[in-house]
Amino acid sequence: MSTPPVAEESRPADSIAGFLAALSIFASLIGLVYHPVRLIPFAILLALIATAMGGSHARLAQFAVITGALCFIGGLAIAVITNNPIF
Repeated sequence: MSTPPVAEESRPADSIAGFLAALSIFASLIGLVYHPVRLIPFAILLALIATAMGGSHARLAQFAVITGALCFIGGLAIAVITNNPIF
């Protein structure tokens, strides 16, 4: 007889890392249309903190870092093309 595998309990830090990664993605997407230099660097910082915390949301944190980088480039391009302020 075999026993069922023991489910790994999530730590509170895992939940916080997931929330930080989700907040980072949200802030990056908002930064596309509203002052990218003000918002997106802080969103990338949140994503890096979530990545450092690790845990079960590591792929979400990785996606948040990539999203932040792409939104930074895209946000600056959109701001320059439409003659909107970057700051």
